[in-house]
Amino acid sequence: MRALARGTAVLGLVVASLAVATPAHADPVRDLEYWLDDYGIREAWNTTRGAGVTIAVIDTGIDGTHPDLAGAVVGGSDFSGLGARNGQQPVGSTGSEHGTLVGSLAAGRGSAPDTGVIGAAPEADLLSLSIGFGEGEIGSDDQIASAVRWAVDNGADVINMSLTRNTRDWPESWDDAFLYAMDNDVVVVAAAGNRGTGTYVVGAPATMPGVLTVGGVTRDEQVSAEASSQGITIGVSAPSEELVGALPGGGHAQWGGTSGASPIVAGIVALVRAAHPELDAANVINRITETARDRGPSGQDYSYGFGLVDAAAAVNDRVPEVDENPMGDLREWIRVNRRAPADDPTAAPTPLEPSAPPLIEARGPSGTLYPTPGQLRDVGIPLLVFVAFGGAFVVATARAVRAYGATRRRG
Repeated sequence: MRALARGTAVLGLVVASLAVATPAHADPVRDLEYWLDDYGIREAWNTTRGAGVTIAVIDTGIDGTHPDLAGAVVGGSDFSGLGARNGQQPVGSTGSEHGTLVGSLAAGRGSAPDTGVIGAAPEADLLSLSIGFGEGEIGSDDQIASAVRWAVDNGADVINMSLTRNTRDWPESWDDAFLYAMDNDVVVVAAAGNRGTGTYVVGAPATMPGVLTVGGVTRDEQVSAEASSQGITIGVSAPSEELVGALPGGGHAQWGGTSGASPIVAGIVALVRAAHPELDAANVINRITETARDRGPSGQDYSYGFGLVDAAAAVNDRVPEVDENPMGDLREWIRVNRRAPADDPTAAPTPLEPSAPPLIEARGPSGTLYPTPGQLRDVGIPLLVFVAFGGAFVVATARAVRAYGATRRRG
């Protein structure tokens, strides 16, 4: 994986030339899109194809002149200083095709009814926001923060981010930008990352509370050893291997990675938003997670999240509404983890012990209580480690005192 400015990186991907043996009457590109049927997308199209919903793709830029994307890209902007003002000139000395591949899986139109790449939401609109990952005069983190705000201000209903910092943390500029998106009812979808390219643990923005993080699976619906990281913040999983997408200039390629799984889910989010315009972002995400087909341990787990995304169920099933985002609360995380400067007399005081749900009753070999995934997401790893070790120290001290007293009595 390419190291980029301030630790930000585009997720690694594998691209191969398209060469598939198929019957003469079939389209070799469309026939490769197995996920359209396997994940209920084609069935969901009986209800909606995403019309009226806008997906912003923060990436290397989408080539909107590709036949499969004709009419899909309705706007955009460049934040790198290297591309076109409308964001549709792919940027980057390497990997510039990434944004076009991603955009085609979210809302590709296909070059004809049965040919070319068609996205999960083929009637949704795209915004192309080009970022220079490790390139340009402005750092990548700041480019991304500006792009998130621009997307919100220009009508995005969904933001797809097939990128990672390769670190669990994120800059404070992202606090404000992502809160701005969430406060304006925008669903943010992010890729978990790829173990095969060095991202072994989910990194930001996929670690951020409130973000719908997407893990990757193989064609036979098993966790992908190469094309998916693992972590407590994964919401759902989607195909990340044997993908096909559009290339800048009009071509196609087979590729893999959660960079592809994420826009498939972003397209499904667009289908849900089109079918249920009355729902806020939290309930849209809840529909995605509640209707996922469970895999692995029951409930949310580190590999599959809540399970495999199911577009038809997310669009059509009856799902009770919720008051909170199932992926967490970024504002609460900031309140707990971003401490006010001590020399700021106007800053509101922060409790020494932030309120948190009780630890689960599950003990490890040392007897230490393990935190839940929700606690790790909402409260923060450093605080919980401190509490856990502090508690263990108190218990150990108490035991030592009792043992010492018993020894003295026996003496």
